[in-house]
Amino acid sequence: MNVILIAVISLGAIALVSAAILYVASKKFAVYEDPRIVQVAEVLPQANCGGCGYPGCSGFADACVKAGSLEGKLCPVGGRAVMTKVAEILGLDAAAAEPMVAVVRCNGTCANRPRVNQYDGAKSCAIASSLYGGETGCSFGCLGCGDCVVSCQFDAIHMNPETGLPEVDEAKCTACGACAKACPRNIIEIRPQGKKSRRVYVQCVNKDKGAVARKACTVACIGCGKCVKVCPFEAITLENNLAYIDPNKCKSCRKCEEVCPQGTIIALNFPPRKPKAEGETPVAAPKATEAPKAEA
Repeated sequence: MNVILIAVISLGAIALVSAAILYVASKKFAVYEDPRIVQVAEVLPQANCGGCGYPGCSGFADACVKAGSLEGKLCPVGGRAVMTKVAEILGLDAAAAEPMVAVVRCNGTCANRPRVNQYDGAKSCAIASSLYGGETGCSFGCLGCGDCVVSCQFDAIHMNPETGLPEVDEAKCTACGACAKACPRNIIEIRPQGKKSRRVYVQCVNKDKGAVARKACTVACIGCGKCVKVCPFEAITLENNLAYIDPNKCKSCRKCEEVCPQGTIIALNFPPRKPKAEGETPVAAPKATEAPKAEA
């Protein structure tokens, strides 16, 4: 009987000491978490797409609370409505953010980019890209296997069977960037949507020299540099035989589109240009006639 009593008392004492140690440890090593993090996380869409630049919605909520400012922070899925709610919880001003959209920078359709072989492997752009250059002479363009379509959680991108290229539904696109990350050729770029969804960009990523690029695709950028020379805002750069339009500098004057000999520069959602009258020639300004000199 005494042995049992001693055992019970001993176990009770050990349990009491262990509980005391655990209590002290929990207080000493406790990690404080701001309760606002949970509140912010609750208003986020929980898509965990990573488009905000943070690891999931919880990571974004933590960054918003700890930063003390919402400058440069945007939930691409929830948009301005969600950021307004986040600002109300944190007592901050919701920073204005320009809407973004995924843009496919390849116009190598079946008509523009003839096939030179047939791929009969796994239906994956990542696998096809690691094995060979593609079914066409362009080793930079779209492979057409649809990895971008599979990666999109919002059903915002689909393959067009006629062109063989992916097409983005702007109404559904959240600019999360999942399709851009999934593309092994980096032909999808997240760019500002622009006023009235109007934007100007080079729809080509081919870095081959002009003759080689044109042979592979009839609308490839040949690196002639005409667009660079005509741009009054220095928004276009030419590097590795490829022109690129900086969306932050471009003013949508569309002068580059006019001079591009390949039709590679796309001006999207703009009204049609007014046709020039046939035979119309600019009227030269009349030359000023000198007054007759007075005879001495």
